[in-house]
Amino acid sequence: MAHPFERLLLATEHTEFDRGAETIAFALAARCGLPLAAVLPLVSNAAYEAEMPALAARADAEAGARADALEAEAARAGVALALRVRRGEEPFEQIVAEARERGADLIVARRRGRRGFLAQLMFGEMVGKVVAHAPCSVLLCPRAAAMWQRRVLVGVDPQASAAGSVELAARIAAACGIGLQVVAVAEGKGAHAAAASALAAAVARAAPLVADVAGEFRTGRPHEGLIAAATACSADLIVVDRHVQPLPGRAWIGGTTQKVIGLAEGPVLVHVPSAAGAP
Repeated sequence: MAHPFERLLLATEHTEFDRGAETIAFALAARCGLPLAAVLPLVSNAAYEAEMPALAARADAEAGARADALEAEAARAGVALALRVRRGEEPFEQIVAEARERGADLIVARRRGRRGFLAQLMFGEMVGKVVAHAPCSVLLCPRAAAMWQRRVLVGVDPQASAAGSVELAARIAAACGIGLQVVAVAEGKGAHAAAASALAAAVARAAPLVADVAGEFRTGRPHEGLIAAATACSADLIVVDRHVQPLPGRAWIGGTTQKVIGLAEGPVLVHVPSAAGAP
């Protein structure tokens, strides 16, 4: 089965924190024969450039050096990289804009950057904004992330349709020749029936797409159940749906998705519904 993605976009600042995202983006492009674009966001604005031209020039030079180094690493990996440095006040806006302009169907990015006063966050603030506003699915990678090769796990929300994420996870598993674990977690006895029904429907949807598919029912907190299930079945890719919560002046990701991203040992793929432009 062909890989479900066709147009990859790597979002990176080419720091030590981006290593996992770069590794997986290169592997996806090389193994699946996919074109790879990249965007390196650079914080900049007219006032900053006018008031501190020397600092702005140094930032430009550093960004150029990182871009050159990234292109060299891509070449060594046998990947042709279409790289663009984008300047703007908000890095996430530059990443989202690049994804829209290129018609990307997957953004590959780091999970978090350098810890500072926002160290309490499950993942980086910029990353959270990218996921909340992205027009396509987003793959978030910790620094030590590697290409999955054991099992894909997809979480099923009993309260919402998971058809898109289940189909996406099944297609990834089939394309990579590995199995699929479908997990539904019931939070409280009153949710058992809905979770069991959602699990059965998800397994039935996945079965025609991937040979090795198993369903698993758990009880407890959803994020804890998904992380425990991934550990138990040695899944090295987790797929979850994006649930955006509108807040005053911004949008943010729902609690379960946020916690799974922050606590998972390996990469997490956040599926964005097709209405927003995802596959």
